[in-house]
Amino acid sequence: MNPGESADRAVRSGPGRMLVAVYGVFALAASARAAVQIATKFDEAPLAYLLSAFAAAVYIVLTVALARGARRPAVAACVVELAGVLIVGTLSLVDARAFPHATVWSGYGGGYGFVPLVLPVIGLVWLLRRRRPGS
Repeated sequence: MNPGESADRAVRSGPGRMLVAVYGVFALAASARAAVQIATKFDEAPLAYLLSAFAAAVYIVLTVALARGARRPAVAACVVELAGVLIVGTLSLVDARAFPHATVWSGYGGGYGFVPLVLPVIGLVWLLRRRRPGS
């Protein structure tokens, strides 16, 4: 086993497993929410529902990347998630008319106990603290 393999395995063990589980739950919840919203009331708030679908896709990528120990895609997805939460959260507060219905990231994830705001920070800290030797 090379050093890179052991570092990637570390991402999938201990607290890394908890991240995989939490992101898996968020992937499932956001996917189900987006699917129902798009199928039943897309015309009411298309931007909000497409953003929910995008959030679901980000959570799926993160879950798979973390489960496989794919550090770079996981870091990139955490950055996208954090940017999404900050941008959508800010826009949903500044221009509530643009978001007549909530998304996962509206109000900085307030509808989900602000977990969408905190989770990418925890993910980034976890991933960046477990760097491969020499990187």
